Amino acid sequence: MSLFKSASVVSLLTLLSRITGLLRELLIASTFGASALTDAFNVAFRIPNLFRRFFAEGAFSQAFVPVLAAAKARQGEDATQLLIDRTATVLFWALLVLSVVGVALAPALVWAMASGLQQNPNSFDVAVVMTRWMFPYIAFMSLVALAAGVLNTWRHFAVPAVTPVLLNLCMIAAAWLGAPWFKTLGIEPIYALAGGVLLGGVLQLGVQMLALRKLGLVPRVGLHWRAFRSAWADPGCKSIVKLMGPALLGVSVAHISMLINTQIASHLAPGSVSWITYADRLMEFPTALLGVAMGVVLMPQLALARAAGNTAKYSSMLDWGLRLVVLLALPSALALIAFARPLVAVLYHYGAMTEHDVQQITYALMGWGVGLLGIVAIKVLAPGYYANQDTRTPVRVAIMVLVITQLLNIALVPLLRQTVNAGHAALTLSIGLGAMINAVWLLWGLLQRGSYRPEPGWGVFVLQVMAACGLLLAFLLWANGAFAWTQLRVDGIRRIWLLALVLLSSAALYFVALAVFGVKLWQFGRR
Repeated sequence: MSLFKSASVVSLLTLLSRITGLLRELLIASTFGASALTDAFNVAFRIPNLFRRFFAEGAFSQAFVPVLAAAKARQGEDATQLLIDRTATVLFWALLVLSVVGVALAPALVWAMASGLQQNPNSFDVAVVMTRWMFPYIAFMSLVALAAGVLNTWRHFAVPAVTPVLLNLCMIAAAWLGAPWFKTLGIEPIYALAGGVLLGGVLQLGVQMLALRKLGLVPRVGLHWRAFRSAWADPGCKSIVKLMGPALLGVSVAHISMLINTQIASHLAPGSVSWITYADRLMEFPTALLGVAMGVVLMPQLALARAAGNTAKYSSMLDWGLRLVVLLALPSALALIAFARPLVAVLYHYGAMTEHDVQQITYALMGWGVGLLGIVAIKVLAPGYYANQDTRTPVRVAIMVLVITQLLNIALVPLLRQTVNAGHAALTLSIGLGAMINAVWLLWGLLQRGSYRPEPGWGVFVLQVMAACGLLLAFLLWANGAFAWTQLRVDGIRRIWLLALVLLSSAALYFVALAVFGVKLWQFGRR
């Protein structure tokens, strides 16, 4: 299967995941609105997600996939299976200890994440309870990441891409059925969401294990101390742990930024954490469809190319990925900036969600849009370093970008708070600008070391894309002002159809313009 077909499969299945994710957020927004309790849930949900980035698709995957790909290419099936078994054993025991400690230290974790919740003692206590419910989710999702790394290395991309749908379905059921049931029992309804998260983690792991069983690659986890000691001494495991050191620091830097931003948001107007979260869900649509899909597909293939010493193939795959980023992420960024309010209104403006909430989410989404190109590009550029088993350079860049992002926060939060009463939007704008700086820095590093050599035609290609984007921007600005998107709340079906028509017309306009300006889209499918 070509890279384009593989990326398309991942994108389509990720699209299904993001659609169910939006349905999830729509249901949560209409049921609970944006309040101190939804802030409590979002804080509690971020805590296991933060640690998941350490032990799952963040630091662990960055270290595990290159080592696994090298073992597969050089050492044969038996040695590769042994590496999988021993890695799973070490990961299992680390996660067991982490889960116990996390449940015990939940109050401290909530305070560290969002001490501003103490302005409302009830919301702080609710966040602590939900953190304890959801903390074991880290263990399930980290083992899911191990399974996904194996499946992706064997070029089985579909199952890892589709399993997040299970989490969304569980949370939808929790909000739709669980919350009313909890209310009849006299239990705070929002607790149902925490139960849905935990159930979603269990189901995702079960499906991944079934997929590994068909390939005969189910990890054999050692459940006694001797097995752990043997696994810990394995050279492959030592390589993974060694690579995870800088990767952990890199993930820590990213989450320190998120921690600081959540702290700041928790001290702003009530609902600020939720406004950012709802905007984040929309931003994740293009990020997942483009960046995550290409990162998932490129990482093992870049690692295999490096292991085989094929530098030309390695550089060519990076070039293909970056061109696809420019082709698709740039128009998506324009849509998040110029068409943010209609997107937010149609997707969230129901039930308990007010017009004021819509405007505040819109501001946050526009901030994400400024940095979308950088956010997606990092998903292609960073694997270029990880495939070389270089996790240190991205970390050094991330540390500098963290400093820059917080300096931007110092300047922008008071400015936007005073001018448009949206200090929370400065947090997303700062991250977006930081992502652009990060992407440029990573690109420069690959160019300087000669790992990436751009293929001819970049100048013309960028001009063609920018010309098509100019037409798209004009159309989106017109559509943004042509209809009263929030007032159409009373006619929800018509509003949905209008949005669908505008988005389909935008896509048609953009791709027709690309063809007219000479972009040969079929060439992207040849990789």
